[in-house]
Amino acid sequence: MGVYKYIREFWANKSSEEFQKIMKERIIEWRKQPAIVRIKRPTNLWKARSLGWKPKQGIILVRVRVRRGGQRKPRPRSGRKTKSLGIIGHTVRKSLQWIAEERAARKYPNCEVLNSYWVGEDGQYKYFEVILVERDSPVIRKDPQLSWISNPVHKGRVFRGLTSAGKKSRGLRNKGIGAEKLRPSRRAVIKKKARKKK
Repeated sequence: MGVYKYIREFWANKSSEEFQKIMKERIIEWRKQPAIVRIKRPTNLWKARSLGWKPKQGIILVRVRVRRGGQRKPRPRSGRKTKSLGIIGHTVRKSLQWIAEERAARKYPNCEVLNSYWVGEDGQYKYFEVILVERDSPVIRKDPQLSWISNPVHKGRVFRGLTSAGKKSRGLRNKGIGAEKLRPSRRAVIKKKARKKK
């Protein structure tokens, strides 16, 4: 068996004692670090390689910590009924992975998000590693597999839901009957219906 097969088996069996022990040690360490940390090597090498990471100039790897659960809003100053306060219970229509990608893209504005993957979680946070590619790097422009990302069409792709996590949240993995109201976007379909009614 090759190294990648052993890595794949380790990450596949998340309920094993060995996996739980190693992840506990890692998360204790990660909690002490900032929310967005640039790292040299991927935690899950097999997953990073399969999503396009290469150990070369112009490719950056970032670990992002995102708080789990729904969003919390500030408590209103003026009077409300208790049920009308609207502090908790706000659910975002985005996955935490997509939110992590957007935060990484804002931190590194000269880079585009290529992809991301889950690396761990505890009761309060989820951790994702985001692969970022430097748009204007001459090494990236020469790479036949990554040169497409330098095209201006792909600028800000993560904020338009064009990454894998974004497309999943938008429901674009669905095909056939029932998926007509998702393409090109939910908002576009609603606008199209409104125009037809006029």
